[in-house]
Amino acid sequence: MAEKEEDIHVIEAVGRSKIIIKDGKVSEVSVSRLRQCPLAKKFALPVNEITPPAVRANIEHRMASWGMCRPYRKISGSVDFVGFGASELISCGILSGSIDAAVLACDGAGTVIVTTPELVQGIGGRMSGLVSTSPLTEEMDRIEQEGGFVLDRAHATIDPVLGVSRAYEKGFSHVAVTVASADVAAAIHKKHPDAFIFGVHMSGITEKDAERLVAIADIVTACASKWIWQIAGARALLQAGTAVPVFALTTRGKQLILDKIARSDRPVLVSGSKLPVYGPELPDPLL
Repeated sequence: MAEKEEDIHVIEAVGRSKIIIKDGKVSEVSVSRLRQCPLAKKFALPVNEITPPAVRANIEHRMASWGMCRPYRKISGSVDFVGFGASELISCGILSGSIDAAVLACDGAGTVIVTTPELVQGIGGRMSGLVSTSPLTEEMDRIEQEGGFVLDRAHATIDPVLGVSRAYEKGFSHVAVTVASADVAAAIHKKHPDAFIFGVHMSGITEKDAERLVAIADIVTACASKWIWQIAGARALLQAGTAVPVFALTTRGKQLILDKIARSDRPVLVSGSKLPVYGPELPDPLL
């Protein structure tokens, strides 16, 4: 009888703290490079001071409340967790018709292709930076039953480049993808220059890689990156937010954020300004 594959998931959260989840339990939490983050203070279980025990408690809360890294993980949702997060904006793009497929990384499934705002938000709304994951059959079944496609059911591989190629092969023409690496973004852009690239999980990116990513991305999140703040902020057509903002770098990126504003009933201040605009509270330190 073949040995059961180990159930191990590795994520980075709250300032690139490395978390290892093994057999449904948090087995390791490294020290974060951040002391505090205004976004982390707004989590369902807030992280006010970023320490390994606080990060562990937050991850365990995610596992208990919506099943992160567990077979019964919730994969469908409609609640916005932040105003202009990647999943919120991509969901809006699907609703408006500017995006017809999204390539995302999902714990328990790896790279997936989804076409509904509910799957986009359910998979990405509360997810942090996924480094690697193990396949969870029940979860992958539910993703595919709801119209999604799992790139590699056997190993839950994370391969956004191949995911984008598969999306175009399936006949989609307006494909969005989240990327956390300039190398990955460049590989996607070279093969599929029309793909909508959304840079996420940017804390700690180098100046060189920030330059490369900003040159080809449509939208990037600032996270706690001093280089994204400086480079993307100076070139952005639109900045949404002032604490942990997103920067639109292309006309279609700007339009997507404006579409999100138009669909929201939240009050919004619109004001012309030289960018970036720094809020009174930022991630500390900027990396």
